[in-house]
Amino acid sequence: MEVRKAASTDVESMQQLIQQFADVGLMLPRTIKSLCEHLQCFTVAVEDGQVIGVAGLHVLWKDLAEIRSLAVAPHVHGKGVGRKVVEHLIREAEHLGIPQVLSLTYQTGFFEKLNFHVIRKESLPHKVWKDCFYCKKFYHCDEVAMVYYTQHYEAFQAFKEAR
Repeated sequence: MEVRKAASTDVESMQQLIQQFADVGLMLPRTIKSLCEHLQCFTVAVEDGQVIGVAGLHVLWKDLAEIRSLAVAPHVHGKGVGRKVVEHLIREAEHLGIPQVLSLTYQTGFFEKLNFHVIRKESLPHKVWKDCFYCKKFYHCDEVAMVYYTQHYEAFQAFKEAR
């Protein structure tokens, strides 16, 4: 299995994989247009030429990025595909100097194994007002907010306190 940045040739497979889970209400759908417009944000897991996992890292603010649209093909659930994709995105956030990586999820157990911690959604004003406000679930969101603190978190907190 290879984990790499998504390419334009991956877009249709990415959309189909995401749509499987959107159809049952486990994630928001993504259009081909949306995936193309944000292609540089996406990472895929590929095996035998097939996309078997996908997720995007969307920078929300200088101190926060979000993992979005994490989907893994059902036939490879439990085989570490999602873990490898998320770890790749965490390394990307660390490379960018971002101290916190957010996920809004129903899969809390999965993210807890990757050292994400549950937080209150209300503590995320950049996320809530930028994207969530336009979501059809805004007034009855049942996703859990979880955050991973990167190697830059303590330095960023010290910088904020010094100001």
